[in-house]
Amino acid sequence: MAREFDPYSLSSPRAYLTFMIIFLVIVAFIAFILFPQISTAFMSNPGLNGLIVLVGVFGVLLLFGRVIRLFPEISWVNSFRIGDPGLDTRSPVLLAPMAALLGNKSGDMALTPTTARSILDSIGMRLEESREMSRYLTGLLVFLGLLGTFWGLLQTVSSVGATIQSLDVGSGDANVIFEDLKAGLEAPLSGMGTAFSSSLFGLTGSLVLGFLDLQAGQAQNRFYNELEDWLSTVTDIDPEESLFNAPDSPGVEQIQASISALQKSVEEGGSKNANQAMANLAEGIQGLVKHVRSEQQMMRDWAEAQGEQQKRIEGLLSSIAAAFDRAKE
Repeated sequence: MAREFDPYSLSSPRAYLTFMIIFLVIVAFIAFILFPQISTAFMSNPGLNGLIVLVGVFGVLLLFGRVIRLFPEISWVNSFRIGDPGLDTRSPVLLAPMAALLGNKSGDMALTPTTARSILDSIGMRLEESREMSRYLTGLLVFLGLLGTFWGLLQTVSSVGATIQSLDVGSGDANVIFEDLKAGLEAPLSGMGTAFSSSLFGLTGSLVLGFLDLQAGQAQNRFYNELEDWLSTVTDIDPEESLFNAPDSPGVEQIQASISALQKSVEEGGSKNANQAMANLAEGIQGLVKHVRSEQQMMRDWAEAQGEQQKRIEGLLSSIAAAFDRAKE
């Protein structure tokens, strides 16, 4: 029996995790083919290159953890959304503020726009904080590669200077001078190996972490967008709240000014001023009524437009279904 499609069910990030695993398999396969060259480059400076490899491995594990931690969060949201939080008894970590704010509410609940926005802002900040470490590690790999480059170049320059100073041109024996030159060039070449090997490992590690960070970021963005879509379906916009809390509503500002003038007139005891304030208050109420009516007319126009669009969509779907039926015949 086919499972009923739920447009607001949060999808699993398994596809992004699969892409990350496939990418690592490809990288491991290339490293296996080039293992002799990689081993030689690694031994040029095993200390710094080993540090770069350790940082890269830590970054890979961290990025996989960013994706894997979404699985229990998605499971909890889907269980909470259908009104059966008992399906997943584990408390969420990333969605802890949301769980504390909603409590035991489930099923047909309604959130205010302020509550929904605070939930999304809190989750967005936590997702952004989790990305900072991976970005730092990517930059750290590039920095370590550059550090090895400058270290190797420094060794090369100092070794070349020492080699030139050690040459005894006055001996007159070309064979001796050539042998001394060959022996002296070993240190500069070793320094160049250190420079290029560190750059190789650092840039390769940053490339790997960059792709994995891209996949993890897409998985988190998809989770955030789907959560936002679901929260928008359970957000109840209070017309009175949206009307009276609107700072740019002309009717509200006029009523507030009229009430303040009426209160001031009553305190001063002036009958004439009180009558004038009452007239201003009535005028403000009339302006507010006009504003409400215009808002209602806009809502009716929007509803009619949505109805017409729905009819056009239904007609298009009927045409597509008829075309499929004719194609099957």
